[in-house]
Amino acid sequence: MVVAMSGGVDSSVVAGLLKREGYDVVGITLQLYDHGEAVAKKGACCAGQDIKDARRVSAALDIPHYVLDYEREFEKAVMGAFADSYLSGETPVPCVACNQTVKFRDLLETARGLGADALATGHYIKSFPGEKAWELHRAADKERDQSYFLFNTTPEQLAFLRFPLGGMPKDETRALAREFGLDVAEKSDSQDICFVPSGRYTQVIERLRPGAAEAGNIVHVDGRVLGRHTGIINYTIGQRRGLGIAAAEPLYVVKLDAARHEVVVGPRDALLARSVELRDINWLGDEPFETAVAGGLEVLARIRSTGPLQSATVVSENGSVYVELVDGEEGVSPGQACVFYAATGGGERLLGGGWIKSAAGAFTAKDAIPAQAAPLPAEAFLAQSR
Repeated sequence: MVVAMSGGVDSSVVAGLLKREGYDVVGITLQLYDHGEAVAKKGACCAGQDIKDARRVSAALDIPHYVLDYEREFEKAVMGAFADSYLSGETPVPCVACNQTVKFRDLLETARGLGADALATGHYIKSFPGEKAWELHRAADKERDQSYFLFNTTPEQLAFLRFPLGGMPKDETRALAREFGLDVAEKSDSQDICFVPSGRYTQVIERLRPGAAEAGNIVHVDGRVLGRHTGIINYTIGQRRGLGIAAAEPLYVVKLDAARHEVVVGPRDALLARSVELRDINWLGDEPFETAVAGGLEVLARIRSTGPLQSATVVSENGSVYVELVDGEEGVSPGQACVFYAATGGGERLLGGGWIKSAAGAFTAKDAIPAQAAPLPAEAFLAQSR
């Protein structure tokens, strides 16, 4: 049994549990990046100190441990895609991309190559054989549930993956770490994007794609040019603070137009979307996707990892897939994931999801309306919180 060990308490406990149950356990840690400040920063993963922690835990558990250098693969499949997504006006979710590529594709194949029966991870999610195939369900600890980040896991991968922590709360995990005598028992959880240790993602984008960010106009939804910006990567959908413009009403970023290099702003009601179009659907239901959504499939949908589940309908029309949200969602951005769960059973079962291509109801600058005002002074900032 191969255990993906990040150096944190969760994967360490998984290794300890499987060892106690009599499995022949091998720990593997992927070195994905190594920025100097990542080594010392608490709450990062897959670099520096965390690799040392994983090695020390493996020694305490008396299991073999290997570190594999996946920096090149990670930079191309995750970091590069992250930068390109921001430059195209999207809001990416790199943790999903990491699971989809480096961890559940590359590491999984490495585990198979070692002759392992399964690959176990410290994710908080339940998996078990259903009537037709392996199923994914939300974790018992809803505060820790990571099903949103695993929506893109394929049925073939699920048959080889194991998630031993899906049925227990976090405090029980820490208690087990103490029981196993592991010095990571009180280690803080990873919080930020792992390869952005400073918290300033724009620095990473500029390093990976130097000179790619271009200045442009800040445009009101009615077509007026309100100011200038230094690159759309400095803005996110729903942003309210630090726009660098003055206005009589609160304004929010409602669209990032990469083709025009424009940041489009408008009133709060311009943020509400009730329909999102998806691309690259991953389906984990029992019947074929087109059969399941024929006539509309009622689900519970989630737009953000920490957002609430809300009633929705998945429909397929002329080759396109849409999710109609009953309550709507503010600040929906292309590049985010829309994940759906079974409407029955309290939304416990993960059915899949897709990447958001567009959101209906979002305002755009009107081509037919010429600019009606000169740019306002950049120093006139909105004294508002996001």
